[in-house]
Amino acid sequence: MNGLERKFNNEMINIYKKADKEIGYRATRFLQMLSDKGGINTAISLVSKEGGTEGFAVLWEHKRLDLSVEALVLKDEYSELFSDEIRKVCKERLEQYGYSVN
Repeated sequence: MNGLERKFNNEMINIYKKADKEIGYRATRFLQMLSDKGGINTAISLVSKEGGTEGFAVLWEHKRLDLSVEALVLKDEYSELFSDEIRKVCKERLEQYGYSVN
């Protein structure tokens, strides 16, 4: 795992912690996936899930899509870690739910 991949992985853990602390959402399955697959593969798996995930819906209900995997994937610094197709899915899903994407 290179430095950028490690940083992404750490940010994935941080969005879990923030969701738990700030809105009381404890995504234990998400944490298990991170442990098993690592940050990048977990992100790809969740983003590729048709119709989104339960976690995304919970974050949307709390108006916290800033804590979504989709928002994290779209950060410019991580663009080289994901294909254009994955990034497009993230952007479209966020925009569909009214989250402003830069």
